[in-house]
Order: sequence, then structure tokens, then C-alpha cells
Amino acid sequence: MSLQASPLNWEPPAAQELLRWPVPYQSLVNRCLLRGVSVLARGRVLAMSGLQHVRPGLDPFILAVNHNTRTEALLVPALIMLHRGGRQIHFMADWNFRLIPGIGLIYRRAGAITVTAKPARPRVLNAFRPFYRHSRSVLERARFCLAHGKSIGIFPEGTINRDPCRLLAGRRSAALLSLETGVPVVPVGIKFPQAVPDHPIRDRDPMEVHIGEPLHPPPRAEARPQSAALCDWHAAVMNEIARLSGKSWFPDTEAQHES
Repeated sequence: MSLQASPLNWEPPAAQELLRWPVPYQSLVNRCLLRGVSVLARGRVLAMSGLQHVRPGLDPFILAVNHNTRTEALLVPALIMLHRGGRQIHFMADWNFRLIPGIGLIYRRAGAITVTAKPARPRVLNAFRPFYRHSRSVLERARFCLAHGKSIGIFPEGTINRDPCRLLAGRRSAALLSLETGVPVVPVGIKFPQAVPDHPIRDRDPMEVHIGEPLHPPPRAEARPQSAALCDWHAAVMNEIARLSGKSWFPDTEAQHES
């Protein structure tokens, strides 16, 4: 299958097809890793739609995704990058994942923007945190990527939210970066068709991934986005993620979640 023939709406193909999928933008080792993770994802991701909105020719953009489980933070980016022929999207990722053997290697090779804000569990692992700190802030590294034509990925809820019905209020980093740079936000809703209200989403629950049309930020005259404009743009992004994920969103949402 050629990159140009990659389907816009995707259902899990046979593992052999994934292992032959063209990945022209990556090295041999990275191609093997990406295909291997995608094979693991085929049992969890039932369908993907809207892949035309993340074509490599549309870089740079800010991918904003709701966050429900630990595993989706690995599987969903891998499948999206596979459909981009291996062209990277630099996701902001918690440094704790870098401590997991194998996962840390994948995150490093994927060019993840490591975030070191959260403490480790168990706390004794915090001794390793200085090794993952960067001299530039997370937002500075994200701006650098966007300025050089590279797309980034953000989970604006900021933590795992297993509530099947409501999104968390979310952090405004995606909206801020979009307003500052003029780069569009591509909203993504991860939906769990078998989720039961009042029961938390489980790591093993199958999911669907719905990629929405790019949201282009409004023009602004100020050097820095004003608070009201930032709140409004954040609300527009979160409401679209809510629609795509089948959840509701309110600025004061206080859903139960875990770090």
C-alpha cells in the first residue's frame, strides 16, 4: 500500500499488512518499532476516521486529544504516525513513561517532548528526574517545533480521565500555542463504544479515534493573547474534542481522575 493510498477511514487490517506498511520517513529501527506498536494497537483500536486532517503536507499543526487510559498515549500516536508514513508528531509526554523499559526507548525515538512536572511513583524514582529535565521549558520546545514546521501533540486534560461521560476542564497550553503561533489545532476524540456510564474506562477497553477538521485560531492584534481570548479559544477546542469523543465539557468540570 502506498502512502498516497492510505485510507481516510481505517479499520484494523491484518497484522501482515501492518508489518509491510510503508514508512518512508523513518529509519529501519524506527520503522520496525512503529509497525510493531501498530500491530499491538490493532486489537484495541476498532476504527479511525478523519486521517485526511493529519497528512504530512498539512504540518505544522497542534493535535489535541482527550486522555482516558495509559495505553492510548502510546497506541494512538503510533497509528497516526503510521498513516503519516512515519512523519513524527512530537507529543508532550510525562517523564514517568520514560522510566518504563521499552516504552522509554519508543518515546525517545518518537521525539517526545518530555514533561517533568509530576513526581514519580514510587518517590524513590525521583532521583532520576534530573536526567530527563531540559534546559528549555516545555512550551519553548513546542514553539521551536512549530516554528520549524513540525507538528506537536498535546493531551489538554493533563492527566488520565477515566470518566466515560465528561472531560476535565483541561489546561490551556494547546490554545495558547495556537494563538501565539497562528498554527491550527486538530481536535481528536477518543471514544469507547463499550463504556458504561458511572463505570470508569479500563485500559483494555476497545476504542475509536475520531480526528476532526483543523480549528484555525482567530487573528489577534496583541503581542500576547489576552485572558478572555485564551479562555474562549480553549473552550472552542475542548468543546470540539467533547463532540468527537461523545463526552460533555464544562470549564468547571471536576471529574475523578488519576495521575
